[in-house]
Amino acid sequence: MSENTHNEPYKVQEEQRSYKYIPTLLEKSIVHDTSLENKKVQSKNVTSIPEQYIRSSIEDFPNVSEFEIVRHYTNLSKLNFSIDEGFYPLGSCTMKYNPKINDWAANLPGFRDIHPYAAEKTVQGALELMYLLQESLTHISGLKACSLHPAAGAQGELVGVKMIAKYHQQNNQTHKDTVLVPDSAHGTNPASAALCGLKVREIKTGTKGYIEYAQVEEAMGDDVAAIMTTVPNTLGIFEKDIVKISKLMHDNGALVYGDGANLNALVGKASFGAMGVDVMHINLHKTFSTPHGGGGPGAGPVVVSDRLKDYLPSPFVNKNDQGEYHLDYSTPYSVGQYRAFYGNFGMLVRALCYIYAFGHEHLAKISEYSVLNANYIRKALEPYFHLPYETDTLHEVVFSDQKQRKKYDVNTMDIAKRLMDYGYHPPTVYFPLIVEGALMMEPTESESKRTLDRYIETMIKIAQECENEAQTVKSAPHKTGIKRLNETQAARKPVLTWSKKD
Repeated sequence: MSENTHNEPYKVQEEQRSYKYIPTLLEKSIVHDTSLENKKVQSKNVTSIPEQYIRSSIEDFPNVSEFEIVRHYTNLSKLNFSIDEGFYPLGSCTMKYNPKINDWAANLPGFRDIHPYAAEKTVQGALELMYLLQESLTHISGLKACSLHPAAGAQGELVGVKMIAKYHQQNNQTHKDTVLVPDSAHGTNPASAALCGLKVREIKTGTKGYIEYAQVEEAMGDDVAAIMTTVPNTLGIFEKDIVKISKLMHDNGALVYGDGANLNALVGKASFGAMGVDVMHINLHKTFSTPHGGGGPGAGPVVVSDRLKDYLPSPFVNKNDQGEYHLDYSTPYSVGQYRAFYGNFGMLVRALCYIYAFGHEHLAKISEYSVLNANYIRKALEPYFHLPYETDTLHEVVFSDQKQRKKYDVNTMDIAKRLMDYGYHPPTVYFPLIVEGALMMEPTESESKRTLDRYIETMIKIAQECENEAQTVKSAPHKTGIKRLNETQAARKPVLTWSKKD
């Protein structure tokens, strides 16, 4: 594991300070012919599909020309929406700026074509890249050690809670079987705790939108293993008592989990180590440019305090005295390995590119612009939409449909669908659950004032439509390839294969 062994701010070396360094790393990873070796591995693992599951023909399957099939799939592709096509104000799930040059770097042959069974001496560049990313994330978070192993944010969260559970087990504190989770938490928080066999005790969010210390103190007990916090929380509000809460946990032998989903608001600005966080997962796609759409691939590295560095999942990358990089499996109380090999490597390349493009001196700009953009939207839309919490917010803002629902019978889903008619991806809806009819917007740091102004104008126009022609909003979308779906049926009974009746 890489450790933050000093208190000096992380400095990118001069020779590493540009994209030019990525090909330098590449040259250290030798592309070599593994075809014979690969074929042996593949032939060993591939088994035949049982004959009864293979259909030789499909009744009434359409017989079409090449032109028709190409046009069919081309037209389908035009129905997709992506960050390259339009603004994506998806709150609490940042759709980051994904520089195309990062895709180029991830696709360099020396990175793209290496095999996970390649000898370490032939992939020193790839291992050095992983080592540098471990160091970067450790310093950015202000924590002690890092493992890039988890394949996604949710898996990083599961691994983090596993570490907490094993820490208590190792210290003969098996009676600590309860996790405190705020009611504003991401749904994965209580799910991760439950998957680890822990109980969940809910903490109510205070009237100002953050956890009140007295509530945590009241819920505290000898059975508490940890608290799971998100800073800033899912309302975009900073947890102002986080240091006091962390001290309360540590004084009672409990640990602090930090959900890193909202790191975009604080990167380069705040130290999670100083807040008292013991383990935190970092969604690379939310803070360091990796594409997010389509469900992956992702990367959810975990960073930990001194208390948990001996419990990290393995392997991680280490460096010996001769400056050679190698995979290290020596963590004494490791919670084990949760996926094949070493993480989704292409995501790691993109993340390091993004971090090095800013450099330590400019990382804070990410947070500053994301907070500025979110508050620009907040102030512009406050006269038109209900704001349930007036406390200052950081990188995102949560409105509700209260004004439109009570006066015009138009709800959040109607507004979201109407936005699609104007060429925008809808914001996050109905989350967090503590806000009835929530509309959560997160513009990120990468959108221009012109884009924000157009979005604001559209939201104001929809607010006016709710007042003057509500039926147009309630029956939206009108300009998309598919009209309004039965959301429940689409989620619970998806049609994934073609058949005659379809």
